[in-house]
Amino acid sequence: MKLNNKNILLTGGSKGIGKATAKLLKEQGANVAITGRNREMLMEAAKELEVFPIHADVAQSEDIEKTYQLFLQEFGRLDVLINNAGIGASYSLEEVTREAFEEIYAVNVFGLALMTQKAAELFKKQSYGHIVNIASTAALKGYPGGTIYASSKFALRGMTQCWQAELRPYNVRVILVNPSEVTTAFGNPEREERPEEPNKLRPLEIAHTIVAALQMDERGFIPEVSVFATNPF
Repeated sequence: MKLNNKNILLTGGSKGIGKATAKLLKEQGANVAITGRNREMLMEAAKELEVFPIHADVAQSEDIEKTYQLFLQEFGRLDVLINNAGIGASYSLEEVTREAFEEIYAVNVFGLALMTQKAAELFKKQSYGHIVNIASTAALKGYPGGTIYASSKFALRGMTQCWQAELRPYNVRVILVNPSEVTTAFGNPEREERPEEPNKLRPLEIAHTIVAALQMDERGFIPEVSVFATNPF
């Protein structure tokens, strides 16, 4: 797909992978809207990148409706949805609670699914569209403390496979991207980004992966791709 003049909605675009991806998409000539829960960070990123900001929380159903209403008012048509918004925390089995499950699943599973449901409605009508879900290598293998976060990403991986089967007849590509550890603000309550490390992935590597997958000729698509650091130790 040629990205020039394509209309792209990207959730969680204020920092990290989302911000890096929005920047690359803009450089390819795409029209980009980003969402974010923190208004100040969102507006700062939108101004820097010259993209359309939508202050919204994917965990809130009313915000999902608002997001699509504002996006379509601004752009008229949706070509690509990138589900990047996600949260996480480490809980041992002894520490897990219903409330912790609900908090993380509200964003990583429920909100993401409802964002995709709305996009799928639009894509079916136009017989065309692209969905990119940002999961994690935690969707491939569990780890100590990952009961809630890893299971939410396992759920996303399973949902993605279901949507691939459901939407292929409508000419819709659904792509799953699994980043390994990336130096971002992910998991930091203060939302401060970690400094780059020579042996760790940057948001840029994941952004390149997303853009490259979208740029493949539309006769084909990449169902799933994982990105690991070459030598993370």
